[in-house]
Amino acid sequence: MKMITVLSISFFLAACTQNPPTSSQPVDEKTLAETRNVATQLVSTLGAALKKEIATNGAASAIGVCNVAAPEIAASLSQQTNWQVGRVGTRARNPNNQPNDWQQAALNTFAQRAAQGEKFEQMETYSVSQVDNKPTLLYAKAIGLQPMCVQCHGQSAQISADVKARLLALYPADKAIDYNVGELRGAVVIVRPL
Repeated sequence: MKMITVLSISFFLAACTQNPPTSSQPVDEKTLAETRNVATQLVSTLGAALKKEIATNGAASAIGVCNVAAPEIAASLSQQTNWQVGRVGTRARNPNNQPNDWQQAALNTFAQRAAQGEKFEQMETYSVSQVDNKPTLLYAKAIGLQPMCVQCHGQSAQISADVKARLLALYPADKAIDYNVGELRGAVVIVRPL
């Protein structure tokens, strides 16, 4: 748990870096493929854990997966890769996980691309920036709201009372509701030294 906390703090501090200088340095396909693979691992591992918890114990219990297991999955991937791996949302459930300027720009780009009909499954953006005087890949992969997600992120009037009570207990300032299936929910974000 201590390692997870340290990694979470490290990711949070790095996420606070505003507007790092960008570079025109190209990113090779191997680096992009490795980065995409880690983003996919985060989404698929979290999705499987959520599906299992919803099927076994219901949506209110599954909130604990996003609250506890999601940061643990991201921390594990961060530890395995020595990168910073996490998620940000278009509307924050956790007020300590607001997107930084680069992440917000990525989310805005994803929303524009979605409005033009592009599918989230293929949507990514990246740039190379100088972080601590080292070239660093900043990568974001779009996350669209899936049907199972409306139980906790859907329209307020359709969220069950037990889910609302659990959300209120864990996230009293929750803004991550009133989404529709297929809407942009957020992004997997990765900070990777090159």
